[in-house]
Formats: sequence, structure tokens, C-alpha cells
Amino acid sequence: MLKQERADYILRRLEELYPETPVPLDHTNSFTLLVAVLLSAQCTDVRVNLVTPALFKKASNAAMMVKLTVEEIDAIVRPCGLAPRKAKAIRGLSEILLSEHGGEVPANFTSLEELPGVGHKTASVVMSQAFGVPAFAVDTHIHRLAQRWKLTGGKSVKHTEEDLKKLFPREAWNKLHLQIIFYGREYCSARGCDGTICEICKALFPRRKAPIKTKKP
Repeated sequence: MLKQERADYILRRLEELYPETPVPLDHTNSFTLLVAVLLSAQCTDVRVNLVTPALFKKASNAAMMVKLTVEEIDAIVRPCGLAPRKAKAIRGLSEILLSEHGGEVPANFTSLEELPGVGHKTASVVMSQAFGVPAFAVDTHIHRLAQRWKLTGGKSVKHTEEDLKKLFPREAWNKLHLQIIFYGREYCSARGCDGTICEICKALFPRRKAPIKTKKP
């Protein structure tokens, strides 16, 4: 298969496997989604979802969050790892939302990426899932699978994002981001598949024998 043919097959098969794509991080508004995505860095979604109910009970918006100290936030989010840094970022971005954005999460990449602890991937998730703006948030799951499927050279997460955007239709990006993550977790995990085991890998590369070594982002 040519690269575009592989991409077309992947899009069709993932739509069959995952016609519904609920956001795996529990949230009630754009602010709680932003905080949950921030907490998910180097942490599983399952753990984040165990931690955030206690946090969001105390503060489900920026105005409520600034009433908490960094230490109070830290005590709640500690199980997510990197807690002191994340707690400081959560309180810091809440202050900026209040002072510069009327307490609301801004619906543009530039403003989001200026917030403490918010990188391009986090901004992409918020833009796509909270505001419906086409974005292709590439995390380590997607970066790894894109290499196994030979959709990118894997030079960097940014490079992978650019390559995937060229291969897949813009209207599919928001859903496909989640579909690839779901598939990676279920069938093509770091330990569960080396590029020769799962259904899609075998369908795309039926003659592949040697494991694929992926480059870390």
C-alpha cells in the first residue's frame, strides 16, 4: 500500500471499531477539561479521573480555583505525579484566566499556549474537544502508532502532527485523535504490539517480519 492508501484504510477501520469517541477525561466544562488534560501529562487518564472529582468539587472554575492555595491543590493532585509543578500551573492559569479572559478559557491556540503548564498538545485537545475546532493532538500513543504505520518518520511530535494533517481530512482530526488513542491502548500498546502483531499492523504490512523500533518524541 502507498502511504495515502494506508491512511485511508486506517480511517475506515477505526471508524468501524470506534464509531463513538467519548472524551476519556471526565469534565463538565472547558475549564475542568483544561485542568484534566494538564494533569494527564505523564499520568493515566484513569488516575486523573480518580483525582479530579475531589478537586472539581472544591473548584470547577477559575474563580473558585484561585481561592485555593497551591499547597491545597498539590495535596489533591499529588497522585497524578509532578504535583508541585502541576498545582502551581493550575493556580497560575486560573489567575490569568480571571485577569485577562474574564474567567473563561480562551478559544484560540495562542492564548491557551501562553497559560502556565499548557503546551501545544494540551491546547489542541481543548480546542478540539471543548470548542470543536479541528486540531490533531499528538501524544506518545499517536506518535508511536504513526511510526509503526509508516505515516511519519517520527522526528518529533510536531513533525508527526504535520504529517498526519496532510494524510487525513480536516473534518476527521478531532475524532481520529481519540480513535487512534483507543486503538493503541486496546490493541497496539508499547508492549502489546511491535508493529507485527495487531490487526491494523498486519493488514498494512502483511510481509513485515522484524519488529519496528519507534523513536521517542
